[in-house]
Amino acid sequence: MSIQITFPDGNVKSFDAPVTGLDIAQGISPGLAKKAVVVNVNGELWDLTRPIDGDAKISIITRNQPEAAEVIRHDAAHVMAQAVQELYPGTQITFGPATEYGFYYDFARAEPFTEEDLAKIEQRMRDIVKRDLPIVREVWPREKVVSFFRDSGESFKAEWVTEGIAADEEISIYKQGDTWLDMCLGPHLPSTGRLGTAFKLTKVSGAYWRGDRNNAQLQRIYGLAFASDDELKAHLRMLEEAEKRDHRKLGRQLDLFHLQEEAPGSVFWHPKGWTLFQSLIGFMRERQQAAGYQEINTPDMMDKAFWETSGHWQNYGENMFATERDEDRTLCLKPMNCPGHVQVFNQGIRSYRDLPLRLAEFGKVHRFEPSGALHGLLRVRSFTQDDAHVFCAPDQLQAESIEVCRLILDIYTQFGFTDVRIKLSTRPEKRIGSDDLWDRAEKALADALTSMGIDYTLFPGEGAFYGPKLEFVLRDAIGRDWQCGTLQVDFNLPGRLDASYIGEDGNRHTPVMLHRAIFGSLERFTGILIEHHAGALPFWLSPVQAVVAPIVSDADAYACEVSATLTAAGVRAGHDLSNEKINKKIRELAMQRIPVIVVVGRKEAEERTVTLRFRGEERQETLPLADAIERLRALR
Repeated sequence: MSIQITFPDGNVKSFDAPVTGLDIAQGISPGLAKKAVVVNVNGELWDLTRPIDGDAKISIITRNQPEAAEVIRHDAAHVMAQAVQELYPGTQITFGPATEYGFYYDFARAEPFTEEDLAKIEQRMRDIVKRDLPIVREVWPREKVVSFFRDSGESFKAEWVTEGIAADEEISIYKQGDTWLDMCLGPHLPSTGRLGTAFKLTKVSGAYWRGDRNNAQLQRIYGLAFASDDELKAHLRMLEEAEKRDHRKLGRQLDLFHLQEEAPGSVFWHPKGWTLFQSLIGFMRERQQAAGYQEINTPDMMDKAFWETSGHWQNYGENMFATERDEDRTLCLKPMNCPGHVQVFNQGIRSYRDLPLRLAEFGKVHRFEPSGALHGLLRVRSFTQDDAHVFCAPDQLQAESIEVCRLILDIYTQFGFTDVRIKLSTRPEKRIGSDDLWDRAEKALADALTSMGIDYTLFPGEGAFYGPKLEFVLRDAIGRDWQCGTLQVDFNLPGRLDASYIGEDGNRHTPVMLHRAIFGSLERFTGILIEHHAGALPFWLSPVQAVVAPIVSDADAYACEVSATLTAAGVRAGHDLSNEKINKKIRELAMQRIPVIVVVGRKEAEERTVTLRFRGEERQETLPLADAIERLRALR
């Protein structure tokens, strides 16, 4: 028996018997074997200890490679589960996947976990790591798996085997030492000692078995896990900074908005917050008009039959709000603006000369989100989209895509987001439209980015069933990523809703529809902005741009005059006539993130001057009032 192992550099080595990734790594160098996490075998990640019994292309994945992160986090979840069951016998385990920065596991236990429990569990995890228990993969017959979990009192696991796993699917079991195991697809590290100690448990929350609120309620323990202690410490510092920037806290502190239980997933905007919200709309309206978009408005509520025709009821109905009255019809609050825009397009006969037709709307949409998923402005049930749709001919796709990309990126830059990554998601297995159309659409999106000199990440098979899409991911000031803008090509909806135009050949043709959003949800984008800037919004966005603070009460009248003059000049200004000393006024206004504090006293009143103090700067400027007005107007 000869097994041919091909390495990434093209070199081939023969083995006379099955060989493991760990053996191969050890043969290269002990250092590589020590750093190895898993092995990539023909594009699939395997345990280092799993025998390779046929010809294969392999690469050893080490701890510092991106592919290792998920394995480390998955191992941390298993180690946590073992720790919980050692400490609290009778606790049932369910699922424990890796997440973006860590892991979680769902447990069935009558008594709730406490903060003190988390500390105990984390310490027991470190003990399990110190024991360096071997992690061994076994394949069990289905009947053995069911019997084991039933006999062990693991009813949830037994149910999943019988109901959630196909009859012909192989079931792998991972053992940690002699006393603990779980059913898992893997891969895993060779032993618990290889996990390291760069992990931390963070919180407990509720969950439902199989994600269904009608099922048993479970307890979910979350944790973080990284390849090194330095990475963990850096992430914890980021979380600490994120806590300071939490838009919900800043929203209250800066008097921007509030949320309350009587209106779940909806926002009560205060005057300052509404000013900010409308500033965003005003900015986008101006940019869209300059880019050739025509603004429209479509109904918030439409007949259920309309949403059936569009396909939304069949594919999105569970997320829609519907109401019935005595007129024997069901009306639905719109979850999206797209079908309404097609109806506007359909009014009258369209010609190829009308294309591209760009329609935009600041449309209020409503989507049911589980209460547990709601999160301030970032996840709501009622929100406003800066939605736009471009109706074009197939040969206009690339040019329109370029224009949309250029507009999106330029707008993000103006809001302080300069690190933007783009994902291109291409055709899934289940799709509509010919391969030729998909070829043209994917090429149009790719060429748009290439022509602009923009790199992108390809996500094969992740496009929507109706067309490929671009996703724009913003990196904020503390390194977090936010998916905001999208550009999607749609071959489906125009045809479903009978949209057509008369082509140059005199025949009817179905237009291609580009879905475009830049902010996405204005509520969510506002929350992102608040956190990105830690509440200290740029002057042009700040709901209050300047506050006049008199040093003495004798200057109150002049302060009011200055405030009124600034307002008349287009500066969003106010005044603080409280009896507090000037230093306290300045401190409190600084806490309110006011960009410019305008200080006036007797001397300023006599000389018709003002002293400008700029946020975050030590310097201050004393200027004639007229010059100060021009100075501030230039900042808008």
